[in-house]
Amino acid sequence: MDLLTPPPFRLYLMRHASAAWPGPGQSDFDRPLDARGYAEAELVAERAADLGYRPDRVIVSTARRCRETAEPLRRAFDEELDIRFSDSLYHGSASVYAEIIAAQSDCQSVLLIGHNPSIEELFGDLVGHEKSEPYAGTGYPPAGFAVLDSSDAGWSITRFLADKDR
Repeated sequence: MDLLTPPPFRLYLMRHASAAWPGPGQSDFDRPLDARGYAEAELVAERAADLGYRPDRVIVSTARRCRETAEPLRRAFDEELDIRFSDSLYHGSASVYAEIIAAQSDCQSVLLIGHNPSIEELFGDLVGHEKSEPYAGTGYPPAGFAVLDSSDAGWSITRFLADKDR
């Protein structure tokens, strides 16, 4: 009897879209997206949905700019998308991000929306820094959306969407 191999795990990594600088008395945590950021988030969400990407779960940093980045994705993917918020993503290291992903064993695909430098470091750690350089060599771009697939051979980059792809 042949054993069925479970499908690979798909991971989507997204950095929040471009954000405004903090205003007087405003904390970094409360920075909203700027006009460009709203456009980036909409564009990437529409392209991802058009390509058929839809995560089982979305885990979002509680920072305002990440929550605002997630909103167009919720609309583009599905109004009933499983979105969860994590304070740990705000100041978390790449290893914290990896722990959060590893804890999602009940899903076959997860989208993580977080911050640099952690997203960039995690991306490089998973696929190898040489392979990540063409996509994030000068920094993981705002609203950058990586599609990574896991297999016995490790992680591979299936697609990378960013605002520059217009």
